Amino acid sequence: MADPKGFLTTGREGAKTRPVAERVKDWNEVYVPGSLLPIISKQAGRCMDCGIPFCHNGCPLGNLIPEWNDYAYREDWSAASERLHATNNFPEFTGRLCPAPCEAACVLGINQPAVTIKNVEVSIIDKAWDSGDVTPQPPERLSGKTVAVIGSGPAGLAAAQQLTRAGHTVAVYERADRIGGLLRYGIPEFKMEKVHINRRIEQMRAEGTKFRTEIEIGRDIDAAKLRQRYDAVVIAAGATVSRDLPVPGRELKGIHFAMEYLPLANKVQEGDFVQPPITAEGKHVVVIGGGDTGADCVGTAHRQGALSVTQLEIMPRPGEERNANQPWPTFPMLYKVTSAHEEGGERIYSVSTTHFEGDEDGNVQFLHLVEVEFKDGKLEQKPGTERKIPAQLVTLAMGFTGTDRSNGLVEQFGLELDERGNIARDENFATNVDGVFVAGDAGRGQSLIVWAIAEGRSAARGVDRYLTGVSELPAPIRPTDRALTV
Repeated sequence: MADPKGFLTTGREGAKTRPVAERVKDWNEVYVPGSLLPIISKQAGRCMDCGIPFCHNGCPLGNLIPEWNDYAYREDWSAASERLHATNNFPEFTGRLCPAPCEAACVLGINQPAVTIKNVEVSIIDKAWDSGDVTPQPPERLSGKTVAVIGSGPAGLAAAQQLTRAGHTVAVYERADRIGGLLRYGIPEFKMEKVHINRRIEQMRAEGTKFRTEIEIGRDIDAAKLRQRYDAVVIAAGATVSRDLPVPGRELKGIHFAMEYLPLANKVQEGDFVQPPITAEGKHVVVIGGGDTGADCVGTAHRQGALSVTQLEIMPRPGEERNANQPWPTFPMLYKVTSAHEEGGERIYSVSTTHFEGDEDGNVQFLHLVEVEFKDGKLEQKPGTERKIPAQLVTLAMGFTGTDRSNGLVEQFGLELDERGNIARDENFATNVDGVFVAGDAGRGQSLIVWAIAEGRSAARGVDRYLTGVSELPAPIRPTDRALTV
């Protein structure tokens, strides 16, 4: 145990954010550069090194959190990095983007603010990059087996890196023009600058992984022919079909899915556009959906110069403390103020959109809503609460319903789906098609980045065993494992 009294003598202190007036004028990450390092050793010292570390169970990767907390407290950054990478291929991604179910499961969190696990994690990996501790790990010998990975999000990249290091020749196919999946085009720069993806890709190239961009399996290459070309295939195409809102006026111009809006802002940062084809500049913006993707739309709209930003959520406003029916160590539904919400805008809960109203040119101008409440387990409208708000740009951020089937990938492979519309798989992440495996949201459904990486690592073990008969690769989760919730 690093500091036996750390949890008693040191209060929780998180990463410092830059002033709102400063950060909304650029797309850099919202945190003050270098602000964590002076405080992070003491924060790591708050870890109690529990006899039963429930943070392990909260994290699907099984991160060795007490171990790297101890090393961080002692400022042994190389050892901390080794322990961090033992279970996580991309801790700089999770350290910035994961909602930290590990912190919700922290034993200290029963009656005190939990350890700042995410902040310790990102401090370790950033220090490791700066110190040159992150290096390519090419395999000692090649197996002679080939694997195609479809999709370059966190699940696909994790599977590809594990399989490459196991000695297989791996090619990653990505339908977009750059590698990274939703990490590249779904996550705004102010949450994670893309340098973190780029240097991981270079590490993977040096290890031997091949990347093929602007190739969509199902359209550009027949899925069945791809299967014939490779010894095994991993489908990590994500759950990219956005949930729609079929109400009157949905056809009006100016109403877009979040994943139509957010990637264009990222493409500006990549140098593809001077101004995005869809912009919030000078407009009243309404974001439908109260989750993280909705918050990303809010922060993007602020930086584009929106006149106003309103975020709508159909569910009631969560509380600021755990409900009795969400006990520790489950992940609680809490009222969360993200960096985007700190920057302004209004959040409205318990409302439902009834219809959109447009002008004579077919552009959306107003959104009509009504308050709703749960009665006998059903959502009902409250009479007399109808009103309209200005809306010249509307983004739909209501989640995703499953894997894209319009490209023919599912049908060309002949894949079976489960009852939720996800690609079905067995205990080894194998589909009904011989040699074809599935990892990430394509098989699990919409989930978190930390689950995606865990899925990629676990599916890699299944593939390695299929190709060689045995595998020493770790498999942190089973396909049927679920988060600690109630």
